[in-house]
Amino acid sequence: MGATGQQGRRPRADVQRNRAALLEAAQRHFLAYGVGTSLEAVAKEAGVGPGTLYRHFPTREALLAAVLQTRSEELVARQADIARLGDPSEALRQWLRAMEEYFSAFSGLPEPLMAAARAQEPGNPLTLPCDPLIATTDEYVRAAQVAGHVRPSVKSYDLFLAAISVAWISGTGATDEESLGRLRTLIESGYRERDDEA
Repeated sequence: MGATGQQGRRPRADVQRNRAALLEAAQRHFLAYGVGTSLEAVAKEAGVGPGTLYRHFPTREALLAAVLQTRSEELVARQADIARLGDPSEALRQWLRAMEEYFSAFSGLPEPLMAAARAQEPGNPLTLPCDPLIATTDEYVRAAQVAGHVRPSVKSYDLFLAAISVAWISGTGATDEESLGRLRTLIESGYRERDDEA
């Protein structure tokens, strides 16, 4: 029985090793070639066959969602810094910028995230990284609304989409940082309360 138990454990170690290798290879490929990279090339670099990749990650979205989960530590660290701010309006502004940078991690990332957030399909793995981001955005929005800095009609989902949109525009390379700054200012002036409305 002991031998059977050890044999039962060994494939589990192989499975974990293969999964880790796939995630590392996928992150490198997404960084280098964008989210449309060849999954066969990812499997080859990880030292496994395509069948092994698809057993772990049945779809491109599943692989991308898993890679995004491994990268979420940076966003959590930014959130901890933002939590120390005393100004709810500035906290919201910095959170939107942090999300924008997160969405810009890989070329082509904003499109599938936007599709997942819009469709809200329970089976789409990319809703997993989107849902907590929308919920966190809601916390910042509500705090800024209570402080009178954000219009009552503003919804967190709208600002989530705004951050993805800026990331998408940035990723196209069609504009420069100065133009992106003006776009961010336009978005901010749209969600903030004006002095004469406070």
